Amino acid sequence: MSNPILKFENVGKLYHLGTFGTGSITRDLTRWWKMNIKKEVDPYLRIGESNDRSKKGSSDVVWALKDITFDVNQGDVVGIIGNNGAGKSTLLKLLSRITTPSTGIIKAKGRVASLLEVGTGFHSELTGRENIYMNGTVMGMTKHEINRKLEEIVDFAGVERYLDTPIKRYSSGMMVRLGFAVAAFLEPEILVVDEVLAVGDAEFQRKAIGKMQDISISEGRTVLFVSHNMASVRKLCNKGILIEKGEISIEGEINDVINKYYINSVNPDYRKITEGIHKLKEGLKINKIFLNGSEYNQSNISYSQDILNIRIEGETDEDFKTDIQLIIRNNEGIPLATYAEGHYKGIVARIDKGKFILERNIILPKFISEGDYKIDLFLQQPQVENQMLIQNFINLHIDGKFEEPGRPLNSQREGLFGLESLK
Repeated sequence: MSNPILKFENVGKLYHLGTFGTGSITRDLTRWWKMNIKKEVDPYLRIGESNDRSKKGSSDVVWALKDITFDVNQGDVVGIIGNNGAGKSTLLKLLSRITTPSTGIIKAKGRVASLLEVGTGFHSELTGRENIYMNGTVMGMTKHEINRKLEEIVDFAGVERYLDTPIKRYSSGMMVRLGFAVAAFLEPEILVVDEVLAVGDAEFQRKAIGKMQDISISEGRTVLFVSHNMASVRKLCNKGILIEKGEISIEGEINDVINKYYINSVNPDYRKITEGIHKLKEGLKINKIFLNGSEYNQSNISYSQDILNIRIEGETDEDFKTDIQLIIRNNEGIPLATYAEGHYKGIVARIDKGKFILERNIILPKFISEGDYKIDLFLQQPQVENQMLIQNFINLHIDGKFEEPGRPLNSQREGLFGLESLK
């Protein structure tokens, strides 16, 4: 039986557009008495319109969030995704008690540490050191506990030289570094991180993702992570919540949630990879193709991840030998790298009659920089002409830049870098 560390029960947040107040002092006082003393629902709460910023509304109230219900168990890393204005940040602000819900109840066990905006929880006139102690005290920690963590916080943030300088003189990147270090190292039961990490450089983002993984896996703490970088979300999170127009569209395994996000929000042409199949060997049927765990023709990969996972599920009416071959092309269609170990090294898989799974973890070339690429996918058989599966249909976006130069295999054609798979 699960024991949630965090529960949202029919939570809603309604905002009044334009001026505040009910229109009279008497009503304002009545509202204050009902909501703050008697803990009742706002008596002047009106049914507002949904959070759809694409349409012009007729009401002066809007539900930023409406009927939000979900549970989070200890140790879960939950990615909260959605388009700008969907209500993600509002949800985190409710959890962090920056604002209160208009309806519903939020139950959280333990301390909540938040990094929602640059400089969250910092006082600009205090030094970095003083802000660390202030944040720790607000979270209920003793001076001894903060002293024990101080060296780790400063080392992770990389701001030792400026530790006794007022925060107002920090750059936005320095503030994010220190803010994340404080939030992560002061041992909260629930860590809440918004898109603010994007302000940091690539090296710090990699460190931050690694730290959040350590917090969840090694320490069993819970993380709620908002980001538009789907590669980071897929790599870090095990569960996801998609918010659309202030309501939960889907909740569940992270790959399912990201796929739904792409289908609904990103690209109307987002389709299953199998829809791009051109021709096949007679008697061979391909049921599913996965790229980095996704069945769809768009995938992201981050600088901190250099493995491309290809998985093909199908069925055949006879035994045969085959292997995956792929070609990575840039947006101009120029081939940059190929994986063809079946052809050049004779490494093939024996496929038995019936249902089969063919999977390869292909090491990406280190020279590929941030950008968009296309993938051609083949099934290759010894002494048989390649069977084309997908041509120019799988879209791959790479975030960040790999640091080491790639190396060509001597047997490859000139101009193409040869890729290898994990054994």
